[in-house]
Amino acid sequence: MERKIKKKEKQVSVTFFSKQKVSCPVCKKDFEKEELMSGGGRLIAGPLTDELRRTYEPSVKYGTLYPLTYAIGACPSCHIGLLWEDFDIKLDDKSINLILDDEGERIESVQAIFPHYNFGRKRTLLDGAAAYYLALLTYEKLPASISPTIKKAQISLRLAWVCTDLHTELPNRNYDYISQLFYRKALFFYQESLLYEMNNTEEITGIKSFGPDIDKNYGYDGVIYLSGLLELKYGQTEDPILRLKKLDEYKRAIARVFGLGKSSKEKPGPLLELSRELYDTFSAILKDASNVDFTPSDDEGDDE
Repeated sequence: MERKIKKKEKQVSVTFFSKQKVSCPVCKKDFEKEELMSGGGRLIAGPLTDELRRTYEPSVKYGTLYPLTYAIGACPSCHIGLLWEDFDIKLDDKSINLILDDEGERIESVQAIFPHYNFGRKRTLLDGAAAYYLALLTYEKLPASISPTIKKAQISLRLAWVCTDLHTELPNRNYDYISQLFYRKALFFYQESLLYEMNNTEEITGIKSFGPDIDKNYGYDGVIYLSGLLELKYGQTEDPILRLKKLDEYKRAIARVFGLGKSSKEKPGPLLELSRELYDTFSAILKDASNVDFTPSDDEGDDE
């Protein structure tokens, strides 16, 4: 009888664990860092969105990959999250104690939105989302010296993107709604970081890359652009006068930064084009609104 030998299918690897372990600055324990392999046609770059997010086309061999999943660190022992470059920071005892004392609440908050996350396995999209949310909660306990506000802005925006990806994978779990909440958090933190920078409350320069994605650093100009874009998309609409005032402020800010769309070798091309489009959108909205009378009529607000 002829014996049939089944050939084992070769497993396709998309990540690897780096040889050097990462030391947690809070609990001092070491853990492995999982990184995404980028060669061999794993990542096929697609278009850039208006939010400066780099999209990727699915690969026939590797399927859909989510690079952002691996761009944040999370300690499996004390459940903190940090941008990878911040695992080298030295924290004072006060900050460490604040974070450790908050561990239970942090885990509970994350599990309420991203249940069953597990940092003891190869990272999934859900684990990546949990890591970002842990980071958002961790930076709330960190001092102004490491620029936590701009980092919370970047993390919130990435978390909104990851939740959008989760909605694609798990359409019945309301991650599209959760994504909107994190977009609004991103709007708040981006605008707060600019305010803190202006009044010298907190420097914005304590972040290694302004991102917002991991493929390109759009710098401080990108922060101004995103603040205006997020205001347009997710800003309040209950007070139309205040909304128009905000849009006008960002129209002027973008005009100052980008010279009303004039070309500049110092500014990234895509950001220049997107900023010009945003400026034109603001101009059109403000022009249309100039013919609208927002003055309350005589019977509005009359309690009698």
